[in-house]
Amino acid sequence: MGDSPLEVNPEETLAKERSLEKRLMAFSSAVIAFSGGVDSTYLLHKAVEVIGRDRVLAVTVDSELTAPEEKIKAGEAAASINAKHRLIELNLLENLELRKNSRERCYICKKDIYGALLQLAGQRNYQAVLDGSNADDTGEYRPGLQALRELKISSPLLEEGLGKEEIRFLSRQAGLATWNRPSAACLASRLPYGEELVPERLQKIAAAEEFLRQIGIANNLRVRWHGNLARIEVNSEDFQLVLGRRKEIIQKLRSLGFIYSTLDLDGFQSGSMDRTLD
Repeated sequence: MGDSPLEVNPEETLAKERSLEKRLMAFSSAVIAFSGGVDSTYLLHKAVEVIGRDRVLAVTVDSELTAPEEKIKAGEAAASINAKHRLIELNLLENLELRKNSRERCYICKKDIYGALLQLAGQRNYQAVLDGSNADDTGEYRPGLQALRELKISSPLLEEGLGKEEIRFLSRQAGLATWNRPSAACLASRLPYGEELVPERLQKIAAAEEFLRQIGIANNLRVRWHGNLARIEVNSEDFQLVLGRRKEIIQKLRSLGFIYSTLDLDGFQSGSMDRTLD
């Protein structure tokens, strides 16, 4: 994302942060659902600051839907703010309904993940489980939010009306290295709805994206799975980098089982697989 100015109203954003601090004061202790991305890192930072380090636990889920490098980044982000951090392993694809990859996939997945986090919080006597969803998430197809409501998970950033740009602004103000980290999403989002979530497919996608990161794609990136075709989504400013290294990319993706490789001229689009929904 670089260091370009963020389009926010500083006074309004700082007022929301003060309100967020008051909201967090209501919790005596909390488990934070922690991916290590922009939102959850900012939430963890504020929770540690307001509730106290010893009464906050960041928990990252290690599953078949998580790219290996994301777990590493989560550990680094938690360490950078001196927060307590734990990795828990969940075999999410044991849930056959989730494997079907229906349009309710996120609802099913969030139910399993946050059910496990609630169980952990209860075992360790934490008052609540907090989630880093933000106000912009309500404008997209996010059935997972319904699961959070049903489980009574608190989403303080969303509840205070903080959007992604505001969270980036506040993160930069706080000196958090994650302020300009590209948005991430679980690997299941790379497949069209209805295509079974098979570990081997997810591993191919993760390996393809890791390779593209290694050759210099630092901004938004997705490799969408369409059988033997890989559709690469990057920001338009990264098109030349992809085209300049196309022979290497083709060779690598073929080695992973993708016969065809294509660059999406629409560029990166969060939730692009949702276009097929009615």
